[in-house]
Amino acid sequence: MSSITIPVKANDHPHLRPLNVLRDLSAVADLIEVCFSPTMDNEGQRYLSDMRRASRDDSFLRWASRMTETASLPLMGYVWEQDGQIIGNASLIPFRDRGKRIFLIANVATHPDYRRRGIGRALTERVMKLARDKKASAIWLHVRDDNPGAIKLYEELGFQEIARRTTWQADPDSRLSHPGGDIQIVPRFLHFWPQQQEWLRRLYPDALSWYHLWNITALRPGLLNWLYLLFVDFNIKQWAAVRNDQLLATLAWMPQGGRSESLYAATGIESDPGALTSLLIHPRRTISYYSQLTREYPASELTEAISAAGFKPRRTLLWMRV
Repeated sequence: MSSITIPVKANDHPHLRPLNVLRDLSAVADLIEVCFSPTMDNEGQRYLSDMRRASRDDSFLRWASRMTETASLPLMGYVWEQDGQIIGNASLIPFRDRGKRIFLIANVATHPDYRRRGIGRALTERVMKLARDKKASAIWLHVRDDNPGAIKLYEELGFQEIARRTTWQADPDSRLSHPGGDIQIVPRFLHFWPQQQEWLRRLYPDALSWYHLWNITALRPGLLNWLYLLFVDFNIKQWAAVRNDQLLATLAWMPQGGRSESLYAATGIESDPGALTSLLIHPRRTISYYSQLTREYPASELTEAISAAGFKPRRTLLWMRV
């Protein structure tokens, strides 16, 4: 492949066309894997498997061709087709938040042999126009912090960083010992809820609530909430770290139905880092029947405490909005 860079003009896209869910899903999955496999986690691999499985399901594809604005799979967007193959993609995924229409730009990918030609910019601009044509109240995307070229592109297109969050992962290990000291791990008691709720709202901001699969109120104590969770068969475990009956931090485990299970910590700005470490070690010791535990946290906050519990950073994403 020649190394000559040929920018794509804004109104000259002979290879750009809308995604066709009846025939493109498998090829788009292959492209995403080529571009992102070195940094892809279990969730990403499941995502590709779902795309490929859907591409072989005729009944699903017939449904998807009519329901592109109500499905979570990337069923709407644009591809760049050149030399007989799909070498570029940008997906548009719809969400709803309090009645408002939000679109997430996802899977912006250009095959390594075709980069530095403006293809990624052209695709992003086109899906942004599509979102605006559909009366989007906001357009979001997320990008890894170690991709400065993409970050610069999105900033040039008007996106602003709203949040920066790191995903951490660790394997359960029943052989781990409690770190000791004067910090105790106890069940999350009812009277801890007001403080826990305040901390959760700081760490998991409303600005991103449209994307998360969970709601803070699912952790609220009380008989009615307990009965509801029992009815929907949603098992939640919660713990608190205390010292002399003083609440230091809380942790909730919420199963998401996959091989990777999510932990939601709640801490204050001046919380004892040792409390978070002790809390994170506890599920590693006691939830040994899952292959992996994950947690998301604001980037650069309490990183030493999280690392001390045996968690390793998987990725840090910038959440950007225009």
